[in-house]
Amino acid sequence: QVQLVESGGGLVQAGGSLRLSCAASGRTFSSYAMGWFRQAPGKEREFVAAITRSGGRTYNIDSVRGRFTISRDNAKNTLYLQMNSLNPEDTAVYYCAAATTVIRLGDRYKYNYWGQGTQVTVSS
Repeated sequence: QVQLVESGGGLVQAGGSLRLSCAASGRTFSSYAMGWFRQAPGKEREFVAAITRSGGRTYNIDSVRGRFTISRDNAKNTLYLQMNSLNPEDTAVYYCAAATTVIRLGDRYKYNYWGQGTQVTVSS
């Protein structure tokens, strides 16, 4: 089992940047593929980005490509999401999640553990 705690959310103006962190404790962090998801009010939780156990491969959705970068530091048991050129459509609660699977990382139902979320609000 792994426990996940997100941080780094906040209020930022359009065009600004934030870096989210997800600190993991418990079972070996490097045993899990990791993902970031977000949920805006009235909408379903959607996949944002994922990274394999070693960090060798990353995946993300088209709407954040070129703006968001997922990374991990297995020595620090931490997952990151660097978000640049933010726009109001990025406003949501952002969740990190851990998966024991290595396939279909865009599928939220493949993830075994979730953090509590951190709010990101982008003003226009």
